Amino acid sequence: MPDAASSGFPARVRALLDDLDSASGGAAGDAAALLLDAIEAGGIVHVAGAGHSLAMVFETFYRAGGLAAVRPIWDPAVFPLDHALRSTRAERRDGVGRAVVEKAAPAPPDVAVVFSTSGRNPYPVEVAQECEARGVPVVAVTSARASRGAAARADTTLADHAAIVLDTCVPPGDVLHPAGAPRTAAVSTVLAAYAWARVLADLDDLAAARGVEPPRWTSANVPGGDEVNAALLERYRHRVPELTGEG
Repeated sequence: MPDAASSGFPARVRALLDDLDSASGGAAGDAAALLLDAIEAGGIVHVAGAGHSLAMVFETFYRAGGLAAVRPIWDPAVFPLDHALRSTRAERRDGVGRAVVEKAAPAPPDVAVVFSTSGRNPYPVEVAQECEARGVPVVAVTSARASRGAAARADTTLADHAAIVLDTCVPPGDVLHPAGAPRTAAVSTVLAAYAWARVLADLDDLAAARGVEPPRWTSANVPGGDEVNAALLERYRHRVPELTGEG
């Protein structure tokens, strides 16, 4: 008789990770190449999300082992921790996403990464649309299944404006347990974080093959970490004002 780990929630998560690998393994390598090309050319990776997708913005920014050439672009209104209802309204309101891009003013050779599980709300769509219009290629981290099952609140989807799409394979509604009638255990953050880690791993392999060293943060809790990070702060503080609060 199968145990709970092999037949229950853990097995379903592992199956979705396998689905993501099958759907987006090649795209992860393409995204890694796009990001590395941009950084080598002196560009910045602009990263956006709203609501709980902001968890992935945190994952990409000022993170041990992560890229230093990353700038978060966001509006305080889409941050849910101090006003959850406001964040939902802001993500659905026309013009908010466009305004944050206008403020950040990305331009080639920059690139953008936009996280949104459904990719159907105006905020992520506008961010991607505005970046695309500025000649800044977009990597969309989204779910085709969730997008098909979500209410359409914009004329297009996030994926429609992306040069590369990483399909996270998140099911409609996000939740995964129990299997027959899922109502809890959201999985979008797990899958999106794995997708991003795949991109970073592929980027590292590609950089090694090219003989270059990407600008990466080191944990401040290991010897020498503060010194490495101080140099990166000095290098990127003027392009990424969020690093020092000077913006």
